[in-house]
Amino acid sequence: MTTGGNNEGGKPTEQSHHEAEDALVYVSPRPVYVGTADDRISVREIWQTLLRGKGIIVATAVLFAIGSAAYALLAEEIYRAEVLLAPAEEQSATALAGQLGGLAALAGVATGDTSSVEPLAVLQSRRFAREFIEQLNLMPVFYEDAWDAEKERWLAGDPADAPDIRDGVRYFHKKVLNVDEERSTGLVTVAVEWTDPDVAATWASIIVSRLNDRLRESALREAEANVSYLQSEMTNTTLFSLQESIGRLLESELQKLMLAKGNEEFAFKIVDPAVAPRERIRPQRALIAIAGTLLGGLLGVLMVLVRHSGLDGDGS
Repeated sequence: MTTGGNNEGGKPTEQSHHEAEDALVYVSPRPVYVGTADDRISVREIWQTLLRGKGIIVATAVLFAIGSAAYALLAEEIYRAEVLLAPAEEQSATALAGQLGGLAALAGVATGDTSSVEPLAVLQSRRFAREFIEQLNLMPVFYEDAWDAEKERWLAGDPADAPDIRDGVRYFHKKVLNVDEERSTGLVTVAVEWTDPDVAATWASIIVSRLNDRLRESALREAEANVSYLQSEMTNTTLFSLQESIGRLLESELQKLMLAKGNEEFAFKIVDPAVAPRERIRPQRALIAIAGTLLGGLLGVLMVLVRHSGLDGDGS
């Protein structure tokens, strides 16, 4: 006996297909959650955990506060003495030499300008630092802990282990001398940082004085050589026009020579001289104490949360 839904060959009819589709039940998929509700930590639970561990937080903060305060009190005090400088004004002699620059180049005469590029380069050079350290004998001062003042020798048994002038130059540039140029105005600040405010001010003044002296001596040697050369060329030249041009160059070099001899502030003029500072720049004790206390408190909070997380993991 065949059902009405099949045809004569026993195959399901189109009507039976529709009836089967209507009988299907569609179930919407449920979202899958990883973990349980116990794994979700609320803000209230965190707050309660911190309240229970407030003893650890307070103890850690107090410990760090004491440590930072002790460091701030025992740290070496550093003072900063500054000298404000302005580049020396360009003299008329240099301007004249600049107008005759082509002729000066042919004659082999240097006519550089009076910009602060060369003075700053000299000031920040290793050679200048070496000379300053050696003239003031600052190596035992920089490395006082490694120096035997009574026997006047280094404590290191092997001379190769003792500080040398190269170490002193690095120390000088890294921890003592600071040079800052304000390009908009051309003003230069030479700062010296040291443990003694009077010594810092003295060193800053000496540095500026020796810089001007060195550059003035260099300019004097250059001007004297140029004058000697131009005088020789003047006597060997028969052309009147060339003699006239060399004469103007010679006048320029003579003016530079006189200005260098009579001007102590040759490269830089002192706008504001160095004075012994009253307040240190380091250490900033209040800031260190506050930062240490906050760091201790944060570390205490982290310890409490990690401890709570570990207990929850063991309990599960």
